[in-house]
Amino acid sequence: MLRFAAGRLLQAIPVLLVVITATFLLVHSAPGGPFSAEKAVPAEVIKALEAQYQLDQPLWKQYVSYLGDIVNGNFGPSFKYPGRSVNELIAAGLPITAELGLYAMLIAVLIGISAGVFASLRPNTLQDYVPMSAAMLGICMPSFLLGPLLVLIFGIYLEWLPVSGWGDIPGDKILPSITLGAAYAAYIARLSRGQMLEVLSQDYIRTARAKGLPEPLIVVKHALRGGLIPVVAFLGPAFAGLLGGSFVVETIFQIPGLGRFYVQAAFNRDYTMILGMTIFFASLIILFNLLSDMLAIWLNPKLRHGSGAAKP
Repeated sequence: MLRFAAGRLLQAIPVLLVVITATFLLVHSAPGGPFSAEKAVPAEVIKALEAQYQLDQPLWKQYVSYLGDIVNGNFGPSFKYPGRSVNELIAAGLPITAELGLYAMLIAVLIGISAGVFASLRPNTLQDYVPMSAAMLGICMPSFLLGPLLVLIFGIYLEWLPVSGWGDIPGDKILPSITLGAAYAAYIARLSRGQMLEVLSQDYIRTARAKGLPEPLIVVKHALRGGLIPVVAFLGPAFAGLLGGSFVVETIFQIPGLGRFYVQAAFNRDYTMILGMTIFFASLIILFNLLSDMLAIWLNPKLRHGSGAAKP
């Protein structure tokens, strides 16, 4: 297992290098600059600001200098938040975004697995069609549409839940968590249904039924572990996607997380903030992919022979 993890981490180095290079070139090729939106100031002041942040140097020198900072774990200063570094801003917004992602993942797992298992018990019946149709609807409906719809129904018409903020009013975490987790619940439902159908058709399941074991015991004790392997493999990139894709939900519900900084950085052309956030989210995706693969191998040791992990 350690050998497998070490190999995957080594593979992550060129991936991160490609992400850094592509993002760096795209950011610097965009029209305008981090100080172009400021009020009219003398050209000398603009030159002084560019010299302070090393923007007056050739692009390749800026790139090499930035790589050196990344190796030291420094994302640099923010252009739009004077006196604060990108590391400090990420540290400030990460707990809120992580909490939102955790709640959304809990909703996605509970609803998705329950719906998938429920549908797999009676395939091609109404018990199967209803949850899978709802799952398809959840996949097709983007969060920027689902969020305002939930706000309109539960916040404005019914007046049951708050429509903005995070931790200020009781219940203000419910709508953002549902909005962010709905699509992932739909994916998990389809994954768990498909794998459960395959597991429930295996010989050892038929043997357990022939012995007269209760169906709930067969599902929970014998079928569920094998049926959840694709879901476990999906959880890693899903959680990273929840963290990286939360900027839409955070913008809709005015949540002060990483998404707010990402959106503001794009509008303000805050080069270091855009680069730092992109690299941070890319690292999260790589990390959670690795953790989910390791957990899937632990659940199914047969995967070790094709994964490059050390054999027992």
